[in-house]
Amino acid sequence: MPHCSRRRLFVAVLGATLPWRAQAGFNFWNSEYTATRSELQATIATRFPLSQRYAQIITVGLSDPQLGLNASANRAAITARVSIASPLLRAGLVRGTVELSSALRYDVAMRALRLEQPKAERLELQGVSGADAERLRQVGGLVAQELLHGQVLRTFTSEELSFGGKTYEIGDITVLDDGIKVQLQ
Repeated sequence: MPHCSRRRLFVAVLGATLPWRAQAGFNFWNSEYTATRSELQATIATRFPLSQRYAQIITVGLSDPQLGLNASANRAAITARVSIASPLLRAGLVRGTVELSSALRYDVAMRALRLEQPKAERLELQGVSGADAERLRQVGGLVAQELLHGQVLRTFTSEELSFGGKTYEIGDITVLDDGIKVQLQ
């Protein structure tokens, strides 16, 4: 059997024995995994809506997240609807949009890719202006950052990180235009 044919046979057998799920984003030849934007969007959407009280008088809620990826800054972005409710507000409830950018980190114990130190880049509120709007933007941005800090974008199973008798760990994380690539070590 010629060498080329044996190699093709090996690749075909290997491809047939790998679970379908492992083939989707894993590239063991290059020691990397790429999660697509749609895969990450589906995961983050399951974690919303989120809400948190601040100073016992304001409740900030986030819903309808949209994932953005900024390859040049190596950061992920989340744009979400924001609601700020308080008995101190004339209308009782203010709605708007918040946009946050975030670094990424790998949580070894949970085998999870998480948002790290998100930063509120923009918060627009409807129907509020002046000093009130500025105070609400500050509080809303702060609470939104707290709500998203540590949120999981992707969790890996132990089976996904094992191949050929070797267990891999996640190394470098790179944000691409259409996904996030992690290096397997």
